[in-house]
Amino acid sequence: MKKKFLLFWLLLLVKLLSAQSLNSYEQEIEQWKIGRYAALKNSSGWLNLAGLFWLDQGKNSFGSGTNNKIIFPKGTIQNNAGYFELVGETVRIYAAKEIVLKVDGKAVKNSLIFSPDAKINSMVTAGALHWTIIKREDKIGIRLWDNNSYQLTHFKGINRFPTDSTLKLDAILKEPLFATTIPIKNVLGQVIQMKLLGKLIFILKGQVLSLDAVEEGDELFIIFGDATNTKSTYGAGRFLYAPKPDAAGKTVVDFNKAFNPPCAFTPFATCPLPPPQNILSVAIEAGELNYGKH
Repeated sequence: MKKKFLLFWLLLLVKLLSAQSLNSYEQEIEQWKIGRYAALKNSSGWLNLAGLFWLDQGKNSFGSGTNNKIIFPKGTIQNNAGYFELVGETVRIYAAKEIVLKVDGKAVKNSLIFSPDAKINSMVTAGALHWTIIKREDKIGIRLWDNNSYQLTHFKGINRFPTDSTLKLDAILKEPLFATTIPIKNVLGQVIQMKLLGKLIFILKGQVLSLDAVEEGDELFIIFGDATNTKSTYGAGRFLYAPKPDAAGKTVVDFNKAFNPPCAFTPFATCPLPPPQNILSVAIEAGELNYGKH
């Protein structure tokens, strides 16, 4: 009788601990989601991205008027606001007489705003707009944000698969014998070489699978596709971060933290695409679902 009583309480304790652990994990995912939304909505997030304009050599007029080479959204700035001048890889901005521009917080009429040699890349502000320069291989352009963008002011969250703790998987990072890069294609059709940190090996649904991880900051960055793409998730794949491994090469791949690339939110991004070896044949039913129609 005592043994049955002890067994009952032991099983109850195990259930309570399991429920606590699951609740703690769900809270972790909720906190991750809060951070994710904050990043999307910040002043240089993807929800208020309002334009991407590639520059030609020489003068490139800008403003909200249709007569400009670079046309900013209607009503956000004067019709003829000035021009950008691209010489080689250096960009200067010249504002029209009545325009007030701030370059890195300082009001100016003209300024050098981009020079890769001098490592200059300024932030320019005009009212609710701000912009900076991006360089993609041989292309140099203006990336424009609008703090009053429709996407930002009407954002109500991203639908997700239900949290599934079984899709938080132990993994081993198999590092390359020699420093190497892998080619990553982007939506512009350009191929960029990214530093390979290793191959993440894990078991999912009884299969041994792997994903190449590249370097980004202090984490492993994974660009992957799976059988849910174009059906319930973004057609061009999703992104995922994983912690750097410990001394034994052990880390965790948590697909509940898989998220949409910027191109799911805006046509003005230059997203990398999953390399062929990172397109899984299995369905990863975790993380963010598709968003919008981009």
